[in-house]
Amino acid sequence: MTRIIDFYFLGLKAIIAFLLAAMVVLVFGNVVLRYALNQGITSSEELSRVFFIWLTFLGAVVAMREHGHLGVDSLLKRLPPAGAKLAVLSGQGLMLVATALMISGSWTQTLINLPATMPATGLSMGFFYGAGLAFGIPTFLIILWDAFCVATGRIDVTTAQLVLDSEEQVALDDHPVPALGIGATKI
Repeated sequence: MTRIIDFYFLGLKAIIAFLLAAMVVLVFGNVVLRYALNQGITSSEELSRVFFIWLTFLGAVVAMREHGHLGVDSLLKRLPPAGAKLAVLSGQGLMLVATALMISGSWTQTLINLPATMPATGLSMGFFYGAGLAFGIPTFLIILWDAFCVATGRIDVTTAQLVLDSEEQVALDDHPVPALGIGATKI
């Protein structure tokens, strides 16, 4: 099961890299065409916008798995272990509610906008709003698994690093992928 999950996230990273490369080619190519030939690619801006939205949402899923989002955990470190565990579980409960709202809203918007098309490309606007689903569903499962691991003691909240404190730390740290709580006590 761990291999399947690792393969899924490797695929997400490959898709993110492809989207970023496609954005660079589309935007740079459009700029060159506008200055050199006084013409542009009509769908370039629209596709770049859609690619950027998908890249952002998929990147947030990868960051969620690697606990790469910035946060402040100074209060957690000052609480007793039982209080820290309760605070983490409360925070994860709130994140589950927010993510469920995101999934619900994205699903509704995707269904509403399926018949609508984008003006330049003719793609369905449902594809645009579907990025929220591609973010929400895996994120919900990640948070649910982390909450389960905290509740069962697989993750010790007093020693685990659940968030990153600074952007410099994000850039410098080598992010080990958590073992999904299987036999692990520290992420």
